Amino acid sequence: MSKRLFVGLDTSNYTTSAALCDEAGNVLCNAKQLLPVAEGERGLRQSDAVFHHVRNLPAVVSQLRRAVTDAKAKEPCQIVAVGVSAYPRDAEGSYMPCFLSGMAAAETAGAMLGVPVLPFSHQAGHVMAALHSADAMHLIGKPFAAFHVSGGTTEVLYVEPHGEHVFHVTKLGGTNDINAGQAIDRAGVYMGLRFPAGAEMERLAETYTGKVQRAKVSVSGLTCNLSGVENKARQMYDTTGDAAMTSAFVLDFVGRTLCGMRDHLRETHGDLPIVFAGGVMSCQRIRHMLAEEGAYFAQPRFSSDNAAGTALLARHTYLQSERDHVGDHA
Repeated sequence: MSKRLFVGLDTSNYTTSAALCDEAGNVLCNAKQLLPVAEGERGLRQSDAVFHHVRNLPAVVSQLRRAVTDAKAKEPCQIVAVGVSAYPRDAEGSYMPCFLSGMAAAETAGAMLGVPVLPFSHQAGHVMAALHSADAMHLIGKPFAAFHVSGGTTEVLYVEPHGEHVFHVTKLGGTNDINAGQAIDRAGVYMGLRFPAGAEMERLAETYTGKVQRAKVSVSGLTCNLSGVENKARQMYDTTGDAAMTSAFVLDFVGRTLCGMRDHLRETHGDLPIVFAGGVMSCQRIRHMLAEEGAYFAQPRFSSDNAAGTALLARHTYLQSERDHVGDHA
């Protein structure tokens, strides 16, 4: 019997990605290509994102194809399902045009291969990638909480089992204004850093040896406001010209904001395990602030947008459907 493989495709607002996993849950390929953002710009229009995904998809799919070829060189195997991020969140009406690029590619691949195409939310893919890379797959089938913190999302989530789509994600809280990743990127771009600026800001912050200045965070229960840190960061940089000091200030502000929301979640929902996902959670400085018993963090390469979680969701759904079918005929 051939070894079964599962494809995942994700076309988020800033990354084109394709992934491959096997039926044992091993990620064999996680190819990613960032969408180009012009120097000095802080993001992309959706129409531009769609255009760049169409240009990027052949390159990332070529990497996936090489992974399939390598797998076949070791033993007989075949692709049996294609998973795709079809919409941003598990919520009615959730939609972004950039995901149409991935859907078109997935439907084409599924038709050519004669295999099912399984749609999931981009957010569910983030959560699944975090579970996989944090060695927390044992949480599937149980309720847990998750923070999805990126340039496009800053949300506190309640995740519960859901047979058809592995789990269902409900929003409990989040930002009232800009997202954590936006606050970081806006401050970084203002200081002349390239977008996305998070990694460079973390490197700069690590070089700062002085006392980190602190501003009062704006947290009310499970909601927060983050736009204020952008103005404070601009004022600090204009006054001091110190990019390292400003970077440390911004990352500390974001980290303390998330800690405040985490603490309220503990008060209202007890000792639920918490999974931290999204590009901002690749920042070791912020992860250290949030570290505690019962907290799980995606590895950095699985924190930012990627298709690995989508491939793993396809695997889990396909195998569960197979088990249910066998049970129905037992």
